[in-house]
Amino acid sequence: MRKILSCKFNLDTACVELYMEDGTLLSFDCTAVENEVASSMYQRSELDWLIYNDPLAYTELILNGDPELYLKAVTEKTLLD
Repeated sequence: MRKILSCKFNLDTACVELYMEDGTLLSFDCTAVENEVASSMYQRSELDWLIYNDPLAYTELILNGDPELYLKAVTEKTLLD
């Protein structure tokens, strides 16, 4: 397993970038991920929060987790009166 040196969100490209110990750069297009897994503004909002506040957790969710299951568990729809 390659060691991650840094993980950050690049606002210019809308990608989360992982810099690996061996010099490899992995880049995740956040817009494409949202288009595939998020079906509501609440789910997109949850993914956006992860991208800005914990990009490593976002990356782990996309690589190792089940983003659809995660989003169903953490998002709550509220109806307007």
